[in-house]
Amino acid sequence: MSDTEETPLKESSGEVEKEEEKEEEYNPSFEEDNLQQSLTEGTLSWGESQEESQEDGEELEKWMDKEEQIEGEEGRGEEEEMRGGEEERRGEEEEAKREEEEATGEEEEATGEEEEATGEEEEATGEEEEATGEEEEATGEEEEATGEEKEMRREEEEARGKEKEMRGEEEEVRGEEEKMRGEELKEEEEEMRNVEERYERGEEEEKRWGEEESGEEEKSEEKEGSKEEGGEEEDKETEEEEYKWEREEGREEEAKSGEWEEEEEGVVLEKTERKAGKAQEEKKKKYKTTIQVDDIVISSESSMSRSSQASSKSSSHSQSPEVSEIYKDISMKTGIFEEAAIRSQEDIGQKLEDISAQEKDEVRFEQHLEGRRKSFQFKEVSSKESLVSISTEDTLFQKEEDSKVYPLSMTWSFGWNSSLPVYYMREDKRVLLYVCGHTAVIYDVFKNTQYHLQGHPNIISCLCVSEDRRWIATADEGPDCLIIIWDAFTGIPVHTIFDSCPDGNGIRSIAITRDSKFLATISDAETQKVCIWKWTLAVETPACTLELPKEYGFQENFIFNPANNRELVSNSKTQAVYYYWFEDKGILTHSAPLLTEKTFNKLVGKFSQSVFHLKLPQILSATKEGKLVVWDIHYPPSSSSSSSSSVSAFPYIKPRKLVHLQKEAITVLTTIDSYIVTGDIKGNIKFYDHTLSIVNWYSNFKLSAIRTLSFSKTLPSPPTEKSNLPTDCTLRGDLFVVRNFIIGTFDATVYHMTVDGTKLEKLFVEPRDAVHAISCHPYQPLIAVGSICGMIKVWDFERKVYLFSRAFEKGLGVQCLTYNPEGALLGAGFTEGTVYILDAMSLENESSEPFKYSKSSVSHVSFSHDSNYMATADANFTVAVYVVVVKNGQRVWEYLARLRSHRNSIRSLLFGVHLDSNEPRLLSLGKDRFLIEYNLVKSYKDHLDVLDIHRTDQGNYPTCMIWYPPLTKELFLLICNSGYKVKLFNATTKMCRKTLLGPAYGSPIEQAQVLPVKSTLELQKRYLVFINKDKVGLQILPVDGNPHKTCAIVCHPNGVAGLALSHDGHFAFTAGGQDRSVVQWKINLAALEAAVSLGGEDLTPFYGLVSGGREGKFYRELEDYFYYSQIRSQGIDTMETRQVSEHICLSEMPFVMRAIGFYPSEEKIEDMFNEIKFSEYVETGKLIDKINLPDFLKVYLNHRPPFGNTMDGIQNSFDVLGFTNSEGKKAIRREDFLNLLLTKGEHMTEEEMFDCFATLFGLTPEGWKSEPAATCTQGLEICLQKELPEEITAEIFTTEILGLTLANSSEEPNQ
Repeated sequence: MSDTEETPLKESSGEVEKEEEKEEEYNPSFEEDNLQQSLTEGTLSWGESQEESQEDGEELEKWMDKEEQIEGEEGRGEEEEMRGGEEERRGEEEEAKREEEEATGEEEEATGEEEEATGEEEEATGEEEEATGEEEEATGEEEEATGEEKEMRREEEEARGKEKEMRGEEEEVRGEEEKMRGEELKEEEEEMRNVEERYERGEEEEKRWGEEESGEEEKSEEKEGSKEEGGEEEDKETEEEEYKWEREEGREEEAKSGEWEEEEEGVVLEKTERKAGKAQEEKKKKYKTTIQVDDIVISSESSMSRSSQASSKSSSHSQSPEVSEIYKDISMKTGIFEEAAIRSQEDIGQKLEDISAQEKDEVRFEQHLEGRRKSFQFKEVSSKESLVSISTEDTLFQKEEDSKVYPLSMTWSFGWNSSLPVYYMREDKRVLLYVCGHTAVIYDVFKNTQYHLQGHPNIISCLCVSEDRRWIATADEGPDCLIIIWDAFTGIPVHTIFDSCPDGNGIRSIAITRDSKFLATISDAETQKVCIWKWTLAVETPACTLELPKEYGFQENFIFNPANNRELVSNSKTQAVYYYWFEDKGILTHSAPLLTEKTFNKLVGKFSQSVFHLKLPQILSATKEGKLVVWDIHYPPSSSSSSSSSVSAFPYIKPRKLVHLQKEAITVLTTIDSYIVTGDIKGNIKFYDHTLSIVNWYSNFKLSAIRTLSFSKTLPSPPTEKSNLPTDCTLRGDLFVVRNFIIGTFDATVYHMTVDGTKLEKLFVEPRDAVHAISCHPYQPLIAVGSICGMIKVWDFERKVYLFSRAFEKGLGVQCLTYNPEGALLGAGFTEGTVYILDAMSLENESSEPFKYSKSSVSHVSFSHDSNYMATADANFTVAVYVVVVKNGQRVWEYLARLRSHRNSIRSLLFGVHLDSNEPRLLSLGKDRFLIEYNLVKSYKDHLDVLDIHRTDQGNYPTCMIWYPPLTKELFLLICNSGYKVKLFNATTKMCRKTLLGPAYGSPIEQAQVLPVKSTLELQKRYLVFINKDKVGLQILPVDGNPHKTCAIVCHPNGVAGLALSHDGHFAFTAGGQDRSVVQWKINLAALEAAVSLGGEDLTPFYGLVSGGREGKFYRELEDYFYYSQIRSQGIDTMETRQVSEHICLSEMPFVMRAIGFYPSEEKIEDMFNEIKFSEYVETGKLIDKINLPDFLKVYLNHRPPFGNTMDGIQNSFDVLGFTNSEGKKAIRREDFLNLLLTKGEHMTEEEMFDCFATLFGLTPEGWKSEPAATCTQGLEICLQKELPEEITAEIFTTEILGLTLANSSEEPNQ
C-alpha cells in the first residue's frame, strides 16, 4: 500500500518543482520592478496596478493567465491524485474482503473434514454397537457437541459480516472528510501562493523549507504505510496514547502557566517552533493526501497584515518597504507565532470531529490551554514590536492625549496655509492633511478632531504624501531645517533628516516616489541643490546631489515619474528641468532646454506645474496663458545606456508642440487614473484624456482660483441604477466616473466634491492673509479672530465650532480686537485708521458711523472697567479717547480727544481704577521709554489732558505693561523691557520698586497677561502668560528671578502677533501673524509646579546662575569681596576691634558690584537702593540700610545684564555715535569722544574723567585719586593726546583703553 502511494507523490512533487521553475523563469525583470510597488501600496488591487502603465498591464494579464493555467493544472493533478488514492483504497478494501472470504472458505473446509471424520466414527460405532452399549451413548454425546460447534461458527461468520459493513461505512465517512480537508488545504495553498508571489524574500525561504518538508513527507509516508499494514486496531491504540500524552502535557503546562510570563524570548520561540512542528506532524499523520502548504515568513509585514492579505481584503495593515527594512526581525517572529497558532487551532478543530464526547471535553481543555499559551507568546512579542508595524488607519485618533505632561500643549489650530496643498487622506471618514504654521494637521471632518504633527522648528515650506497615504514627508525653511517622515497611521516620526540644507534657507519642494522608497528635495537657496534620499535605509546623507545653475530660475514644483523612480521633473516660471537618476553610479543628470517665443512662434507664458504623461514618454507643462507644452523624452540606445564606460549619453527632453487648452491661466496640473486634470484661475476644473481631448469639466460653482486638487485613494464604485453620475462630453455620452476629490482655493477655502450627484460641500474657510487680532469673551467660551483680509470670525473654542463672521469692504484690514468688560461690545481697529464698535453677538455696528480720526493703522483698543471710555493708539504715536454720552435717552459713543503723546511706537495702552474715587485712569507706554498718565476728568472735546510723565528705563526700551495682581499690600505696574528684565513700579508714585530677571528664551517679552481665576482660593497663587518673538510661556508669580518658575514653547516661528486668555484660565491663544493661524494651548499648571519643585528651594536655583555654582571660584570670590567691604567700611588702617557681621552697608554695595565685574549706572544704583530701602516699608514702616549675602546675590543676579558685556553691545554704541572712517569702520574722533563723556548721559566732571584715564593708563600706581608725583608735568590734556588715538573704534576702545581681551569668534557667544 505504501508503494502504491509513493509513486503519485513523487510525480506531484516533481510537477510542483517544475511549476516553481516556470514561475521563476517567467519575466523576472517585471516582478523585480513591480515587487516593491505591490509591497508599498498594500491595499491596492491588481486592477489599480494595471492602470499604472499599458505595457505593465499587458504583461500582468499574461502573467495572470499563465498563473491560472498553472493553478488549473495543479488542481487537475490534485484531483487525479485524490481519485487515484480513492481507487487504491477501494482496491485495498476488495483485497481485504477477498482474504476474509478465503479465510472463511478454509474454515468451512475444515468443518467438512471434521464431519466426514465423524461419519466414519459413526460407522465404526455401528459395528461396535453390538459389542458395547456404553460406546453408543458416548458417540451420541460427541454428535451433540459437534452440532453446537457448527452453530458457534455460523454466529462468528455473521459477526464478521457486520464488522465488514461497519468498516465500509467508516471508510466512506473518512473519504468524505479527506475530500473536505483536501479542498481546505487547496484554498490555503492558493492563498499562500498569492502572498508568495508578492514577496521576493519568502520565495527563498519557501524553497529551503520545500526541500526539507519533501524529505519529511517521504518519511511520514513510510510511517503511514507501516502503520496501516499493522491494522486499524493499532491506529486506534496509537491515537489513544497520543491523546493521553497531550492531556498529561496540558495539565503540566497549565500548572506551569504562571511561570510562562517570566520566560525569556528564546524559550518562547523554542516552544512555539516545537508546537508548530508537532502540529504539522499530526496533520501529516491524519491526512492520507499529501498536499503541502508551504510556510512563508514575510519580513515586510506584521502578523495582522499577513492575515488581511491572505483573505485578499483591502486592509489598512499594508506595509511599505521601509517597514521591511526597519521592522524585519519583529515581523518574522510574529509570522512564525501566527502560523503556529493558526495550524494548532486547525488541528484541534479537526480532531474534535472524530472523537467521542469525553475526548471532546479533553481537547477543548487543550484548546483553551493553547489559547493561553498563544496569548503569553503574543504579549512577549508585542512588547518589543513597534506601534508602526501593527497599527491601522484607525489607530491615530484612538491614541490617548499626553497633554498632562507639559505645561502648555496644543489642542487646536485655527487656520490653513493656503500656499501649500491639502491632501485627501481617507474617504470613508473624510480625513484631510494640511499645514498650519510649523505644524501639519490631520483633520477628521466627521468627528471634528485634529491630530498635530509637531517637531519642526521653522515654518513648514512643503509636504507630500505617498500613493497609499501611509507616509507623510514634511520639510521646513530656515536655520537648522529638518525633513521629517511621519507614519500617517500613528502620527509617529519614523525618520528625521538633520542639516539637509546647511548652506541654504531650507527646503523649497519635496517629492516621494510611488512606492515610497525615495525622497527628492530642492533647496531654498540662491544656488538650488537637488537631493535624492534613500530614507528607508535611515541615512543622513543624500544618495546623490545636483546643483542647478541660476539661469534656470527658482525651481518650485517637483514630482517623480509614477512609472519610473529614476525620472523627475521640476519647473520654475521660465524653465522646466528633466532629471534622470543613475542609481548604480550615484549620478543625477538633467536636461533643461530653454523656450522662447521663437520656439513655437507663439507666446508660451510662465510655467505653473509639470507632470509626466500617463502613457507616453512625455512631459506636460502648464502655463499661465492656458497652454500646455508637450516635451518628448529621448532615451539613449540600449547599448550606450548599458555600457559602464561613460554616462555621457543620458536621456534628455525636447519641446514637441504647444497645445492651447483654454483661455484661463492654468494653476493646477495633475493626473488621476486615466485623466489629465487642470484647475484654472477662474475656478474651473477640467478633465482630459491621454490625447488631451476634453472629457468633462466643472465650471458652474463660481469658485475662486484653484490652488490644489487631491483625489481619494479609494477607487470609484461601478455605476448602478441608483447612481447619479454625470455624462461626459464625448459623442458616446458615457457616464463620467472618477474618484471623489478635495478642492483648495487661493482664498483659503476647502471644498469636497462628490462625483456621484455632483455635490459640492464647503468644509471650512480660513483667513487668507495675516492674523494679528484675537480677543476672548470675558465670560463665554468665544474667541474673535480678525485678519488683514477684512474678516472677523467668532468661534466656540470648547466645541471647536465656527459660529458667525463678518467680512468688511475691501481695503479694511483688522489690526486689533477687544471685548469690553461686560462682553456686549467688540472694539475693532483697522489698518487704515478706522475704528468700529460692534455688537458682540451679531458683529453689527453699535454706532451709526465708524470713527475715522486716525490716518494710520490702529494698534491698540482698550475699554475702561465701567465701559464708559474707550481708548485707541495708532502707528503715528497718537492716543485717542472715546466716551459714552446719553442723547435722547440712549447711550451713544462719541469722540472726545486725541494727543500725539509719544515719540516712538506705543507698546501698551491700559485702563485702571483710582483707589480713592473708583474713577477710570488711562496710561500709555511707548518705546521712547516714557510712561504717561492722562487726566480723563479734566479732558474735554479735542483736549486730552496729561497728568504726569515718567521715564521707565535708561538704556533698554519697554515692551509691555500690565497691572500686577494684588499679591501684596502695595499696588504695582509690571513693565517688561528689552533687557529681559521685569520691573515693578508703584502704581501711584511711579517709583521703580523692584527689578527682576525675566524669562530669557531668545528674545524679551513682548506681551503679557495675568491668568484669570474663578475662585477666591486661586487668588493666592497667580500666573503670568507671556509671548516673545516666537514663543508662548508661563511664569509663576511673584516674579523673583528663579529660572525654574517659567517655561516656554515655540508657537509661531515667524513671529507671534497676539495673545488672548480664556475667561476660565484654562486656555491660551496665540496669533501667528503672517502664518495665518491661531493656536489654542491647554494650560496645565501642575506640570509647571512639578518643574519648580525639581529646581530646588531657597538659593539653590540662584546658585546655578553663577559660573561654577556655590562651590565655584566666582562665588568664593564674591564672598571675599563681600566681607572685605566690611573691613573697608570700618577703615583699613584702624587698630580697633573689628565688628564682623552678616551684613554690609548699602553704600558699599556699588563697590562690591564693580569688584565682581558688574558696572551699574548711577540710575541703576539708585534703583538698587530703593529696592532694599523700601522692601519692608509697607509692612513695618521702616527703611532698611543694610543687606546680607543671600539678598546681595539675588540683587546682583537680577540687575546684571543677562548675557554679560558683549562686543556687540559696544559696537552698537559706536554705530550710533560714530562715523565711517577711511577703512569702512565706525569710529569716534578723540575730541568728540571726550566731549561725549563730559556732556551726554550720566556725564563726568573733568576731574573724574582724568582720574579714570590715569588709572586705566597706569599713570597712578594705586588709589582713586591721582598722586602728585605721578601727574604728567605737561598737563593731563597733553597726556590724553598721547595715549588716545585720533580715531577710536570699538576694537581700540575695548582692547587698548579698557584693556580687555577679545574672545575668539567661536567663544564669543559664551563670553
